[in-house]
Amino acid sequence: MTVRRLGLLALVLVASLVGSTARADTFTIVPSPLVTPLAPDATATTAPLPYAQLLGLWQRAGAEYDVPWQVLASINRIESDFGRNMGPSSAGAIGWMQFMPSTWMRWGIDANGDGIADPWNAVDAIFSAARYLNAAGASTDLYRAVFAYNHADWYVNEVLSLANLYGSNPTLAFSLDRMQQELDAARQTVAAAAGKLTEANANLRKLQQQESRIQLLSDRLAFEPLVGKARTARDASLEALAAARAQLERAQQASLQASFAPAASNVLGGPAYANGWAFPVGGGPEVVSASHTHHDYPAVDIAAPAGSPVYALGNGTVQRAWSWPDPRCGIGLTLQTRDGQTWTYCHLAELDPSVVAGVTVAAGEQLGLVGSTGEATGPHLHLQLQPPTAWPQQEAWFQSFAGTAFTWSDEPAMPALRTMAVISTSPALPRGDVAPAPATAPVFQVVPEDASAAAVPQSAVVLFSRG
Repeated sequence: MTVRRLGLLALVLVASLVGSTARADTFTIVPSPLVTPLAPDATATTAPLPYAQLLGLWQRAGAEYDVPWQVLASINRIESDFGRNMGPSSAGAIGWMQFMPSTWMRWGIDANGDGIADPWNAVDAIFSAARYLNAAGASTDLYRAVFAYNHADWYVNEVLSLANLYGSNPTLAFSLDRMQQELDAARQTVAAAAGKLTEANANLRKLQQQESRIQLLSDRLAFEPLVGKARTARDASLEALAAARAQLERAQQASLQASFAPAASNVLGGPAYANGWAFPVGGGPEVVSASHTHHDYPAVDIAAPAGSPVYALGNGTVQRAWSWPDPRCGIGLTLQTRDGQTWTYCHLAELDPSVVAGVTVAAGEQLGLVGSTGEATGPHLHLQLQPPTAWPQQEAWFQSFAGTAFTWSDEPAMPALRTMAVISTSPALPRGDVAPAPATAPVFQVVPEDASAAAVPQSAVVLFSRG
């Protein structure tokens, strides 16, 4: 007789009192090798799997549990960027498919048969996600199943939109992934090069100011090599930035055609549009967030990775633009939109060279890249009206992008996130050619009545009543 139950904690077994007519059998614990790690081992931090291997995993797991493989691919992309960001997330989700630990305790399986139900392992995690979605009704109601995975309508829409895009071409997931990686790398290279140029310019200015205060000609001549060296470093930084911009331009051109599909545009960090407005930071709700409040005056800080694209939020005219960091605002600009409002952008890593005072821009036109110049504690876009008389995040256009272009960082976590409260418990699902999962809790077997005491240690014996 065996009793199986997924779990991470050791069970405390208590012997029940047996009535006079009840018969008690004796059981012994059979050790089980299956464990579930809550932290990654060294293999979990390796490079992403080859595309062909990932596609095979999605397709096998999808076929096993009657879940479209494109949905598994989409969730894998959104949750962990195909294994590049395995958490723990701010909510505590972990691994390839970002399970909450309590959910993994119930639904995680050892799909590769190595004795470990490991959320950090691609095979285990993808098959477990397919099993979970199957139990949530994916074969009959895909929307409901994905909603059970993450209780947010915007999440379901994003998953299904990306899955539909993947369905048009099995290799498109990987083509988009390559484009995304190239764009992200190019944007980060530009942001880093712009930062080095800012430092080189600051150093050169400092030395030039010191040189201007030197009175004696001999001292000035002795100081000139330092200024020359700083000027050479500045020129090298200019060349590096120009090369980085050229690399970014090539990556943008390569992804231009794909970016016209809304689902692809979000993956590639393109602008999100609604009712004539564009959200000012690209990247999507997976990486972009904002709070309902801001310090002690009306403004919004839109957090995003350094190098994320910054866009014009509406059609308008640039009133001012400065590429030399202001002590507080850093690199930025002011933009007057056609409704008469004036917006200030702060803390950019770099301004696009075309962004100068007087230029007309369209909603969604790229203005620069997210950075942390000026008085900033991390990469984000500081956005405020000028003068700051109202909260940007309270405007209808801004709120309309919640869930599609950004997430609210100060909303309480959904307590039901990735639980199966609305789904009835079902028996173990078929596994096909996937190795069966060993038990994660004690397994018991009946001890024969004639077994010797030496053969069965009393510490391993538990009495159960059939009574």
